[in-house]
Amino acid sequence: MKPRVYVVDDDQGMLDSTVWLLESVGLEAVPFTNGQAFLDAADLSGPACVLLDVRMPGMGGLAIQEALQKRDIKTPVIFVSAHADVPIVVRAFKSGACDFIEKPYNDQLLLDSVQAALQQAGSSLAGMTELALVQERINALTPREQDVFIPLVQGFSNREIAEHLDVSTKTIDLYRSRVMKRMQAESLPALVGMAIACGQIDALSLRAKPSENTSELGLI
Repeated sequence: MKPRVYVVDDDQGMLDSTVWLLESVGLEAVPFTNGQAFLDAADLSGPACVLLDVRMPGMGGLAIQEALQKRDIKTPVIFVSAHADVPIVVRAFKSGACDFIEKPYNDQLLLDSVQAALQQAGSSLAGMTELALVQERINALTPREQDVFIPLVQGFSNREIAEHLDVSTKTIDLYRSRVMKRMQAESLPALVGMAIACGQIDALSLRAKPSENTSELGLI
C-alpha cells in the first residue's frame, strides 16, 4: 500500500495548499475538514501519518489524537497550529506527537517532518508480524464497523445483524463491505480466520449448524 498523508484542517484554503504541497512531491494526500469524518473514513492499517490542526470546531486535534490512542492506533501524528502555546505543545508531545509545526509553516520543514513520520510508520509496520498487522487493522475499525465485524464472523446473517442494531439490511451490506476492505479479507472465511487468530472470537462460538442464511454468509 502506498504511504498516505491524512490532512485534517477546517481551513479550506490551508487544507488545499497543504494537499497541493504534498502532492507536488509525489505523496498521496487525503484531506478532511472534520475530525469525526476522518476517524470514520481513514484507513490507518497501512503506512501513513496524520497532519492535525489543533483548533477546529467540534473535535480538535488533541481530541482526535486521544481517539486514535483509544483504538490503539499508533500512526504518527504531526500537529500544525497558529496557536502553539506551551501547554498545548507539551500535551501534544506527552501524548506521542512526533512533531509540532507552527502556521504559517515553512514548506520544506513540513515536508521533512512528514517524510520522517512516514519513515517511522514504515519501520514500525516492517517490524510487525503478520498477526500484529491483522490486529492493527482490527484496531482501526470504527465502533460501528466493530459492531458488524463480530457478529458477522460469528455466523450471523446480514438480516439478523440489522435487526439487532435496528438498522436496515442495506446499511449492514455497506458496513460489511467496508469491514472486508479494511481487513483486506478476500472472503468471509478469511475474515473469520483473522478474527480467531487475533482472539476476537472463540472458534467454538461459531454457528455450526446450517440454516437458510448460510448461503448469504458465503459459507457454502
